Amino acid sequence: MSAISILALDTSTEFCSVALYLNSLGTERAIVRHRHTGAVSSAHILPLIRDVLDEGGLALGACHAIAFGAGPGSFTGLRTACGVAQGLAYGAGLPVIPVSTLLACAEMARAQHPEPGRVMVALDARMEEVYWADYTWDGRSRGWVVNHDAALDAPEGLPQPDEPFMLAGNAAAIFGDRLPLAGRARVVLPEALPHASAVAALAARDFALGRTLPAHEAAPFYIRNKVAQTVAERQAAAGQRATLAHLAEGR
Repeated sequence: MSAISILALDTSTEFCSVALYLNSLGTERAIVRHRHTGAVSSAHILPLIRDVLDEGGLALGACHAIAFGAGPGSFTGLRTACGVAQGLAYGAGLPVIPVSTLLACAEMARAQHPEPGRVMVALDARMEEVYWADYTWDGRSRGWVVNHDAALDAPEGLPQPDEPFMLAGNAAAIFGDRLPLAGRARVVLPEALPHASAVAALAARDFALGRTLPAHEAAPFYIRNKVAQTVAERQAAAGQRATLAHLAEGR
């Protein structure tokens, strides 16, 4: 295929992040919108999608797939990205590509350090816990090896790799000395957080390998069951329903 275009979404954190990945004859670029929106990404995501598609000169139906940050992350945020990706994919007849938000953090670390080697990812999961995963970048295959998939633990309970590693994610900044892992990392990258540009880059590799799903199989990846919703989260959920209603009207 001479050209590939993938729309990527991530609302797993307090940022609403949208990217349009374009690859034409091996030349890659991404058109990105990344805004701090708090718990109300659903009110912003459609305008940002329109922005990147307009800038790229593409109709949604001209994309090859829609990728989304599937989790772990904010309960409401994951539902927003998944629901919007699914609604758009249904309407345009496109497949979806769920992407781990923790792997997206590792990919953001690689954007700063192209040959990162071992990367531990640790994100604040609230409730005094951390989402974490362990990856290694294989420079020969140009892909990620999963040493330990996404898990949830107290910050003191994360394992310590027996080789040099980078630490991506905001847990070190949130928990400080309660995260002993940070003290052993050769590099700490608290700004390496879930981002649509990383979701897009990972999705492009999955697409090339045929790793897509039909829209009806799109689903968030939760590690921890939801205990309660805050007022802001309930408002965000209501905003998501309104977003999907607008989507249906715009098909």
